[in-house]
Amino acid sequence: MFARESLGSTGLGAGVAIPHGRIKGLKQPLAAFMRLSEPVPFESPDGKPVSLLIFLLVPEQATQQHLEILSEIAQLLSDRDMREGLTTLPSPEAIHQLLTDWRP
Repeated sequence: MFARESLGSTGLGAGVAIPHGRIKGLKQPLAAFMRLSEPVPFESPDGKPVSLLIFLLVPEQATQQHLEILSEIAQLLSDRDMREGLTTLPSPEAIHQLLTDWRP
């Protein structure tokens, strides 16, 4: 991920980022959500610090799948109500439910 980030920031603006990369030997895509208690400086189009991150790892050969997943995550995070829920919901279970209920 550090190598990927050095190619260009994965910050989207509005306090969100999608650090991602392709991993040799990985069998299926993996994603993890993280909400930071304190935003961190992050190179992003609007210059705002980041507090919501979705980390994405995909198999090395999954180029098209990688792009499709990134596109869907970007769409999810562009939804203001989604960002608000991810920021304010009190439990991992509630956040998981919000993420799994979302439809593009």
